[in-house]
Amino acid sequence: MKEFVMLLLGIIFVALITSSVPSSAIDDTSTKNSKFEIYLHTVVRNAQGELINVAETSQCKFGMNCSIYLPHEITDYAFDTLLGKKEIITIGDIKYEKVQFNTSSKYIELFDVHDRELTGIWEVEVCGEPIKKYGYECVKVFWSRTSVVYLEMGDVTTVYWTILRQIN
Repeated sequence: MKEFVMLLLGIIFVALITSSVPSSAIDDTSTKNSKFEIYLHTVVRNAQGELINVAETSQCKFGMNCSIYLPHEITDYAFDTLLGKKEIITIGDIKYEKVQFNTSSKYIELFDVHDRELTGIWEVEVCGEPIKKYGYECVKVFWSRTSVVYLEMGDVTTVYWTILRQIN
């Protein structure tokens, strides 16, 4: 019986370790030491317009990716053509192209079981004809994490993105 328990605990341990590696850690590229740097802050207001929460890009700890991008030409296409006007800036002798934009969502039909939803992951998704040539309707090109945000029915989130791309 003791051997069976030890074997079972070993299997559970291996399952927990392997399932804790997010697919984003395998498929995507961290923005640390990469060509994109992603910053955001999120503002949550309730249905009456009262401020509920403000969250910013999380600091990366323990090797986790807090801001990542899809390392593909679709990401460059989205940055170049879809996200808005670019500005050239210099930070510490390094030149960057900077784009700033915001997205807003009202949460009215998200809640199937609970009256609140927990989130902290924000995404930029692009869709349309230029993406279809790669065989997809839509694709997520940028992700970022913040501290945990609770959303309730009627809440409005506004996410302010700043994305920098290093100029060679």
